[in-house]
Amino acid sequence: MRYMMLLKLDPSAAPSGGPSEELMEEMGKLIEEMTRAGVLLDTAGLRPLEESTAIRLAGGRQTVVDGPFTESKEIVGGYAILQAKSKEEAVEWASRFLAIHGDEWEMTAEVRQLEEPA
Repeated sequence: MRYMMLLKLDPSAAPSGGPSEELMEEMGKLIEEMTRAGVLLDTAGLRPLEESTAIRLAGGRQTVVDGPFTESKEIVGGYAILQAKSKEEAVEWASRFLAIHGDEWEMTAEVRQLEEPA
């Protein structure tokens, strides 16, 4: 089964300067382990909110708005596509990913199973 892990964070609670070199090294090790285990199918961090564009649909009309979005209290900072035997396994990998961020970060990993073609 495939799962998407959405990594969400409050940009005002993130450490200034972004991830440290040590954290990037630890993430690299975990990504390598997940890839070797056949669990990680794809992953990426997302560019800053200031570079984003939102297309909103309301009342049948679309509106295009460029970021940043002042109403955003929590943003998606990255994602991963996981191949796991169960939701519990996907949650375990997501928990390991969050754990390497230590005490400096406040993040949420939302794990959701992907709809597969019939």
